[in-house]
Amino acid sequence: MSNLQIRSLHGDDLVRVSGIECQLAGHPRKGFIEKRFEATTTSPDGFISCAALQDGKLVGYACARIEEGEFGTRDVVAVLDVIGIDPDVQRRGMGKTLLAEIERRMKTRGIGTLRTQIDWRNHWMIRFLSSSGFLLAPIEVLERDTSRLVEEAAGTDAINTGRDRRVCRVFDRNKYETQEWDRISVRTLKEEDLPAVARIDRKHTGHDRSVYYAAKFREMLVESGIRVSFVAEEEGFVVGFVMARVDFGEFGKVDKTAVLDTIGVHPAFGGCGFGHTLLSQLFMNLDTLHIETILIETLLSLEYTGMQHFLYSCGFHPSQRLVLCKTIS
Repeated sequence: MSNLQIRSLHGDDLVRVSGIECQLAGHPRKGFIEKRFEATTTSPDGFISCAALQDGKLVGYACARIEEGEFGTRDVVAVLDVIGIDPDVQRRGMGKTLLAEIERRMKTRGIGTLRTQIDWRNHWMIRFLSSSGFLLAPIEVLERDTSRLVEEAAGTDAINTGRDRRVCRVFDRNKYETQEWDRISVRTLKEEDLPAVARIDRKHTGHDRSVYYAAKFREMLVESGIRVSFVAEEEGFVVGFVMARVDFGEFGKVDKTAVLDTIGVHPAFGGCGFGHTLLSQLFMNLDTLHIETILIETLLSLEYTGMQHFLYSCGFHPSQRLVLCKTIS
């Protein structure tokens, strides 16, 4: 390809990128793209972005988020969440050129895994990613609509399976019959909650993932268009949290979707309804915002069966989306 130049995305590329997105998806996704541009500018260490210019005109782009510490590990991965090529210049290898540049920049930062998520019915994108060396990852995507959380029988949270639990609440048509529902206080996540959230996570994982949660807090409180993250309190102390973000679409998906990044309850308060209460608040807020679906990625490992059981008990089920990954050598 003659006169092809690869560089990082700049703030003044927003209009051109939004125009290409509109051509590809039939939807401009300006809000989503604008937030990505703002995030790459304010937090350059958290992203890798590339633009392809032909004869000085932007004709392609790709952006990957850098994530560290997911699923309780210390691994650093790049997550490709947007890539687009002007329809007039497609099928000329430009997509693979952009991916190669993303991978080259990953290597310079010591990042060895590139991951992405895709609807299995998006056959063209799956073929492209497969031909680029991506394979299925050992990660399952679960989803649920945002209708209110209902349980017909008495039960307890299943996050901390294997623990000696006491029955703390009974659901009956969206209401607790005991006083636990009224006792649990839920409020919006704040920046100053970071130490408490990291402390609860450390109780479960045995690792200090403060850096990971600092990045998540930045994403939830600064980069996300709508704030839908909460903490649960007991006598003024944070004992549980749920962190989610609104996703206005990846790879042309135009339905408003929320992504549940993480949920945790202090082990001392497991089985008392905190996890269900946090999800109930999340679902209620998302439904009010007319968000239709919520997604979460879970690692397919015996270590995480307790969390998966909890999510299934709350109405989550396997999604039609696949997680693909590529090892960068």
